[in-house]
Amino acid sequence: MRKVIFAINITIDGYCGHEMGIVDDELHEYFTGLLRDSGIEILGRNTYHLMYPYWHDVAVNQSGTKTINEFARTFDSIPKIVFSTTLKSVEWNNTTLLHANLREEIMKLKQQPGKNIFIGGLNIASQVAEWNLIDEYHFVVHPIIAGKGPRLFESVKNLTLNLAGSKTFRSGVIALHYKK
Repeated sequence: MRKVIFAINITIDGYCGHEMGIVDDELHEYFTGLLRDSGIEILGRNTYHLMYPYWHDVAVNQSGTKTINEFARTFDSIPKIVFSTTLKSVEWNNTTLLHANLREEIMKLKQQPGKNIFIGGLNIASQVAEWNLIDEYHFVVHPIIAGKGPRLFESVKNLTLNLAGSKTFRSGVIALHYKK
């Protein structure tokens, strides 16, 4: 059975906005490793718009550092499913747009052979966590107090996780890996 993996950057005070945070090659290497173990990425509309066309363009043009280019190529090549009730179409290669049945789609994908299912974005992850379908969590904690932004799992209740490992980066970022 495939595992559902959720990874996100988060500040010390629990905010998950993309306006603040440390961006370096070491973090991109970490996320590239997670993506290499994934056979599909599930995104919502907001995350899709944050990631496309930026990462597709970096993958095509190879306009970043060696490490960033590798992240972009890896991310660009993974098949993606975007769940949205408002989007009419998606342009990213290997991307399918679905308008409903997120839970059923994830349950179907879990039963298929293949690499992990990677969840991107807060809204999708919150829903999937409520259904207890996320097998592993990777919280990449940045040593920043943001004071504002979207919060992680506002509606999820009483979820106890087991620490599976941690990694401290030179920047002071700490990646915490939990399993349910």
